[in-house]
This record gives sequence, C-alpha cells and structure tokens, in this order.
Amino acid sequence: MELPRGLPRQSPGSDTSTRHLLSLCGPLPERPRVLDIGCGPGRSALLLAAEAGGAGRAEVTAVDPHAPFLEELRAAAASRGLGGRVRAVRADRGALPFQDGSFDLVWAEGCACSPGRPREVPPGFDRALSEWKRLLAPGGRLVLSTCEWTAGEPSAGGRAFREPRYPLRSSARDTAAVQAAGYRLLGSLLQPDSDRAGSDGPLGRRGWVLAPVSAGDPAAGGGRWRTRPEKAADAAAVRAVNLSAFETPLEADLVDALRADGSWLPGLSYVAEGPDGKVAAHALLTRCTVDGAPALALAPVAADPALQRSGAGSAVVRALLAAAAGRGEALVLVLGHPSYYARFGFLPASRYGITAPFEVPDEAMMALVLDGSAAVPSGTIGYPAPFGI
Repeated sequence: MELPRGLPRQSPGSDTSTRHLLSLCGPLPERPRVLDIGCGPGRSALLLAAEAGGAGRAEVTAVDPHAPFLEELRAAAASRGLGGRVRAVRADRGALPFQDGSFDLVWAEGCACSPGRPREVPPGFDRALSEWKRLLAPGGRLVLSTCEWTAGEPSAGGRAFREPRYPLRSSARDTAAVQAAGYRLLGSLLQPDSDRAGSDGPLGRRGWVLAPVSAGDPAAGGGRWRTRPEKAADAAAVRAVNLSAFETPLEADLVDALRADGSWLPGLSYVAEGPDGKVAAHALLTRCTVDGAPALALAPVAADPALQRSGAGSAVVRALLAAAAGRGEALVLVLGHPSYYARFGFLPASRYGITAPFEVPDEAMMALVLDGSAAVPSGTIGYPAPFGI
C-alpha cells in the first residue's frame, strides 16, 4: 500500500476521462448524493464534488479501506474548500455500510475489476452490477470501469498472467452482462492509452455509464416474463403473436420467409413466456449489412395486444440484444419508434453515417453499438431479400 502513496491515481484514468464519463450520466439533481467506491486519495471524488450536479455542489461519500488514502483526501478536500461536501469513510467495497437508495450517482473507477487489497473482497464486474444497484435512488446512475481484451486473440502468455487474477472478457460480453443485470447502457468510453501508460498491449479499460431499469418500468418486464430462444415447436405461436400484433399479415409472413432465408441466425429469434407458459412476445434479429459489413436487423418485434405495456416486449428485446452481444455481434439496426427503442440504448443511425435504402425520418432509423471496440461501419443498410427492399 506504500507503493502508490503520493501518486495522483492508483488505477488508469485522467480528469478528462472522468469528466467525459460524468457527461454521459445526463442531468443529475442540483445537489446529487455521490458515492465514490475505492476512492484512493480522492482525485475523482474531488472532481465530482466540484463539478457534478446542476450547481457543482455534490455531496460525496468517498470509500476506501486504506486509512492513509483517506487522510490524504481529507487534507486535499479541506485545502480546496470542499471539506464540508466530501466525507471519507473507511469501508470494504464488498460490504458497503449504506442503506438502499442512498445515492444519485455511484462511481467506481478502477476498483470493480482490481485484484483487491488485503482482507478485501474484490467484487468483479458482474457482482458489482448486482450488489451496487441497491444503492441507487430512483433515476440514479452507476459508473464503473473494467479491464477487457481489445485484441481479437490475446497471447497465451497474456491470458496465463491475467486469468488467475481476474478473468477478462470482450466489450460485447460485458455489454451482455450489463443488459442481463437489468441496466440501460447510457454510454461507455474505451480509455485512451494515455490513461493506462504501462499497461499490457492487448488490454484496455472501459468505463460504463448505466441506469438501472426499475421494477415498475415497462422496460423491465417486472420479472414476470421468462425469455428464451425460439424452438421449432414455437413457430405457430410466434406467427399467432405477430398476426395479432399487426393490422396485416405482412410481419408474420416476413418471419416465416426469413426462416427459410440465409439471413436467419439460429439462436437469435427469442420469445417471452407468460406465467402460463404461452408465448406472449417475440423479437427477431437477422443478418443485414452496412455497405457490405455485417450487422443485425431487429424486426419484427411483436407482443400480444392484451399484454402491451406489461413489459413482455421489452423483456424479449432486452434478452435478444444480450444474446447477440454474447455472440460477439457488434451492431444492431432498427426502424421504429425513437422513444421506445431509446430505452435499450439505440441512437439515430445517422450519427454513425448509416442510412436506410429508402426515405425515413432520421430519428426513426436507429442503431445500437454492442461492441464499442469494433469500428462502426458507415454507409447504406442492405436488408435480406424477404424484406423486399
């Protein structure tokens, strides 16, 4: 613990990256309650105290198990006139002594994936997603970082060194974990090389900005829906849902035609089941292209009209996107209602230079980047033949 003493940071980072991640959080309360987990001597805690919130008057609780770091933080806060708004608490990140819903912003740069200090339990990315969600007030944000492989095929030596300490994944698999844990991804940042000087070449650290999906939000599904890949025996039920959800049989016919087309991807047609085991919603991803580069088209998405606004549709979309990310897919495109698909992280496709091969309102043609480490192709979307485009 004496080795990093006196250094401004104990993990890769910079004030620039901290500010960028803060900007991705969107509007916060005038005086947000902030928890900085694994604060070290408090570089991020001090910046958040001065700049988070509408008036830059955040109340920051900074947590670390190492008392000398906390003493450094207290002294630095006092010297900057922030002593009344920065509270240093000695605590283990794996057993945080705070009540549920206590914070508007939970911040964890560098500590969710580090090996852990003596006597401390390292949460790990998935455990952090699960355990720290309870700390967030309604509308709260979670910002955390993790190491991930940026090389397609890390060397055997690199894996042998890293895996026993902290198993690493790709951005796509971490995105799947984020969605499976019930968060909406607001943005992420692959930290630049200047933030991680001296790190291994095939490694990168990504900061994630997340908003939990509340149980009352239709996007959550309320835990009511079981989602799974479509089975062969589901074809009739899937067709029935699409027939009931749309005014014409075009979407139901499209699903049947795509099943017989080379664009069909086994495992990327998902259903949501109700408590009675019946198919309540369906969502489909098939192969499309952007100027020849592979992407996925999300269409159609259908829910039994009797169950609309129950969360069945959102539950099946969320599960399907997580499955696509877990397979290493990088880009999903959808033509749909902007306010609905924004809840899953979709943005106007035009931001990436992606256009539809037909006239469409800009805000309705949307894209979701599942793997931020991959280059996003630009150009015109090429749909499978059954779309008739």
